Amino acid sequence: MSDRPNTPLLDLVSRPADLKQFSDSQLRQIADELRAETVSAVSVTGGHLGAGLGVVELTTALHAVFDTPRDKIIWDVGHQCYPHKILTERRDRIRTLRMKDGLSGFTKRSESPYDPFGAAHSSTSISAALGFSVARDLGGVTPEGLGDAIAVIGDGSMSAGMAFEAMNNAGHLKKRLVVILNDNEMSIAPPVGALSSYLSRIYTEAPFHDLKAAAKGAVSLLPEPFREGAKRAKEMLKGMAMGGTFFKELGFSYIGPIDGHDIDQLLPVLRTVKARATGPILIHVLTKKGKGYAPAEQARDKGHATAKFDVVTGKQHKAPSNAPSYTSVFGNTLVEEAGRDDKIVAVTAAMPDGTGLNLFAERYPSRCFDVAIAEQHGVTFAAALAAGGMKPFCAMYSTFLQRGYDQVVHDVAIQRLPVRFAIDRAGLVGADGATHAGSFDIAYLSNLPGMVVMAAADEAELMHMVATAAAHDAGPIAFRYPRGEGVGVDLPERGEVLEIGKGRIIQTGARVALLSFGTRLAEVQKAAEALTAKGITPTIADARFAKPLDRDLILDLAANHEALITIEEGAIGGFGSHVAQLLADEGVFDAGLKYRSMVLPDIFIDQASPADMYAVAGMNAEQIEAKVLSVLGVATIGEKRA
Repeated sequence: MSDRPNTPLLDLVSRPADLKQFSDSQLRQIADELRAETVSAVSVTGGHLGAGLGVVELTTALHAVFDTPRDKIIWDVGHQCYPHKILTERRDRIRTLRMKDGLSGFTKRSESPYDPFGAAHSSTSISAALGFSVARDLGGVTPEGLGDAIAVIGDGSMSAGMAFEAMNNAGHLKKRLVVILNDNEMSIAPPVGALSSYLSRIYTEAPFHDLKAAAKGAVSLLPEPFREGAKRAKEMLKGMAMGGTFFKELGFSYIGPIDGHDIDQLLPVLRTVKARATGPILIHVLTKKGKGYAPAEQARDKGHATAKFDVVTGKQHKAPSNAPSYTSVFGNTLVEEAGRDDKIVAVTAAMPDGTGLNLFAERYPSRCFDVAIAEQHGVTFAAALAAGGMKPFCAMYSTFLQRGYDQVVHDVAIQRLPVRFAIDRAGLVGADGATHAGSFDIAYLSNLPGMVVMAAADEAELMHMVATAAAHDAGPIAFRYPRGEGVGVDLPERGEVLEIGKGRIIQTGARVALLSFGTRLAEVQKAAEALTAKGITPTIADARFAKPLDRDLILDLAANHEALITIEEGAIGGFGSHVAQLLADEGVFDAGLKYRSMVLPDIFIDQASPADMYAVAGMNAEQIEAKVLSVLGVATIGEKRA
């Protein structure tokens, strides 16, 4: 096709083994062609662009030197895996990235043997690489064989405790494995914390040209015990808190920092490591996120996540917005609340933009804390802020808050501390697929004593819930809301404080009551319109609270209808389960109430549009309508009037 880049050498590569036939200068050209192909593909699909562009040379060098899939390359998070997918027998499908039935935007075991370990959350790669190394040495068997394990982890991911737990264990076990620290000075947002400052200091103090000479003279590089790298490391890292060399103290031999965009540096270093490494080794590679594509390099987030875009200009093709996003409504409302109460503070884990807290950080920088990729720390930090008399809002995606669950239980709930959990990306999220779906938070929070759990049905309700959380000091409180635009309701001047544990009636009907929790309310209302045309007018209620339940509302709905159906954007064990428990405890089922609970099915749903994902889940208006007709004994839509 004429709009595809010209890639004569890349066209000769169908699998990584093909790279071994090329000279180093040809591999340089392949890397350039791989970058052009990555930009071209993501312009069609949208997705995570900048991270992949930053590792094009590294990806090419790794696959040229190591023997994948026998050798296991484990990409941390997986944002940067698009060039890897192009080189690993998936180029023909690369323009299906993040689409229904297409390639995942992350590494995925079920997709390819070249993806030995799935990842979409950060900081897991070193643990996984160590596991593969131990399995190899204990005689483990996989269809592709078990060779070297190489973890590629970004400096942002390195801020998470799990990475250091893995390095500590790896240093103790002394297994041969390779960790490549891909230091691009950015995760999604600019990195924060002492480690980031420390890494910056390393390469400002070390002239590149000395290193370049060492890297190119591969014969002199790394004689036991990696003399050149260890000497440089010792000089650069002296004075660290642990004494001497930080990574060396963890048991790793250290090489670097080296220029991750210079394939003439990467190839000899990787070849020497492959030939000579005996224990754990860390290669510190410097890259630039978005490298080689000017619009990404110039973007604030370096092209972290993009919609479809024009390759020449970089202009993204975003559909015009009909309503503000839930995230922006949360961010703006919290700023307003903070203007009225100087005790309100905000905490996030490396996602200030994604959670809308960038607005808060601009207005109240001293009261906004990005703790880096460290959800466990973030939750406990927020707990102590609350114990210290502040009003913390801990803003995290549902799927990321899972990583801090022990702290939610142990440090927040047991101590009854008033941490306000703002849970973004509730429900099914679309192109990021199962790894980022907010499926479990209703269940994992609602079973905690003393926890208040709310879900916004629309963006005005979200404003009320922010205000309610700000006013709630009796213990922990959480409110959830989805990705994307609101439904377009009028927004109030200011959020109202809701009565805890009280829902609302949306419309009064007969025979069947639809009790919605969260933003499926709009689909419930569509279903009700269709049902009304068939002679059935349901009662519709918005629960607002999964914990505590509105007992009076639920028992009244049960007493005055033949059937009660709950609808929620969460897995089994959540709101509907708590309603069923209440009804059972009150003996309501003894009187013959027909009860159904519509929840996400017991599967992980692959990426597609949110509407397609909810169709798979059976939770769109048509399926809600069908559920009502089925419960009431109207077998076929249109066949019989109620």
